[in-house]
Amino acid sequence: MSSRPTPLSLTQVLICGAAIVTLSMGIRHGFGLWLAPVTQAHGWTRETFSFALAIQNLSWGITGVFAGMLADRLGAFRVIVGGAVLYALGLLGMAYSASPLWFAGTTGMLIGMAQAGTTYAVVYGVIGRNVDPQRRSWAMGVAAAAGSFGQFLMVPTEGWLISQFGWQQALAALAMATLLMVPLAWGLREPGLGGVGSAKREQSIAQALKEAFQYPSFQLLMAGYFVCGFQVVFIGVHLPSYLRDKGLSPQVASYALGLIGLFNVFGTYAAGVLGQRLQKKNILAFIYLARAVAISLFLLAPLSPASVYVFASVMGLLWLSTVPPTNAAVAQIFGVAHLSMLSGFVFFSHQIGSFLGVWLGGYLYDRTGSYDVVWYIAIALGVFAALINLPVREASIVRVQASA
Repeated sequence: MSSRPTPLSLTQVLICGAAIVTLSMGIRHGFGLWLAPVTQAHGWTRETFSFALAIQNLSWGITGVFAGMLADRLGAFRVIVGGAVLYALGLLGMAYSASPLWFAGTTGMLIGMAQAGTTYAVVYGVIGRNVDPQRRSWAMGVAAAAGSFGQFLMVPTEGWLISQFGWQQALAALAMATLLMVPLAWGLREPGLGGVGSAKREQSIAQALKEAFQYPSFQLLMAGYFVCGFQVVFIGVHLPSYLRDKGLSPQVASYALGLIGLFNVFGTYAAGVLGQRLQKKNILAFIYLARAVAISLFLLAPLSPASVYVFASVMGLLWLSTVPPTNAAVAQIFGVAHLSMLSGFVFFSHQIGSFLGVWLGGYLYDRTGSYDVVWYIAIALGVFAALINLPVREASIVRVQASA
């Protein structure tokens, strides 16, 4: 039996991984704050801005698959460093692009590629390889909660930077902040990966993919994650403009996004803890159904700052709480050898939903002058996702031992 390197300490993995996710997710959660200043400065439509973010989500999803493969084989360190550099370049491009094409290339392609290398799929691969299965769901919940704390911390900070220094200078400051992920990535170095001491895999990449895509529960998890992407990215990007259209001040939107991040800290952590005790499919079904109910009540209630803050708090509890049970279920079913790659494929489905959510928000608004249709789609998809998660089978897959 080949020797296996000593696992990284739990504290080291969680501190470094959580800090990286805090920066990466915290910055991207505030992009909706730039919709109004960017479009007004350039004379662009909301669809132009939305399309760039839609490309970003697709780029993130597509690149995430390959980032996961590299992280599984070579370790997370190299992938995160490359992602941090791309993030800085993308934010500078977002600040100084003079045409929609350049804006889509930098804000869309570059930042999407950067996020693929600095967020959950890569960090969860490290967690899966270095944390005992009995604590894996909890540890994933801690990392997801860190991303939520990043939203709570970064979104108001981004709003303050815009108001104090202007939207371009704010983006330049954030570009410098992303480079802090480089030293943090050093704490996630796994010396055995990619070297002579790395453990032998029982499956090739092709075998792991064939197994996963032929397994119905994997397909159902992907479909549910599609809905997650549609809902959260539509709300995260278009809620500030929706509230402004209704006559509420920009500060209400900033506080709302911050509340989503704050309550998501508790929601994602709770989902991770509950994933150690309850069936993950039932947790996911509840989350998606609760989102549909929350959106319905938000649209039915009279709109005011108070109703916005209540909605943001409830949605915050449900926001990224799908992440720990979904990824923990993938690890439980298929093991951790190819976890970053398989998580990347599941997340690719999430990003297809994100693409449609953010782009349809801008497209239908420009065509109808309202976000109503997209809100209704988000409600229907929530019910759909709740139903399709119920048949998921979480038991570890039984493999026939291949002959030598």
